[in-house]
Amino acid sequence: MRIKEHPILDRSENRKSISFSFEGKEYEGLEGDTIASALSANGIRVLRDHGGRKRGFFCAIGNCSSCLMEVNGRTNVRVCTELLRDNMDIRRQDDKGSIFGGVER
Repeated sequence: MRIKEHPILDRSENRKSISFSFEGKEYEGLEGDTIASALSANGIRVLRDHGGRKRGFFCAIGNCSSCLMEVNGRTNVRVCTELLRDNMDIRRQDDKGSIFGGVER
């Protein structure tokens, strides 16, 4: 299920394993993965819900808004281009997310 060919993904061998959580459950990705590619490699296809319509990995280059998710409390993160970092907390985002991007008013 791992994406092998993509213009922005690191395809080098011997990449370090990285831990992250998605919806409160622990997963592993590889150094150089985007968040979306790490989710995809773990079998997660639905990235968000937009008005009752499920959205997934679509353009994979940051042009659409199908992959907007909440990352470490920040909403509207384009996970197809955001690199995975150790211990990220990733969650699905309902509809448009918060205009405050996870920041308290």
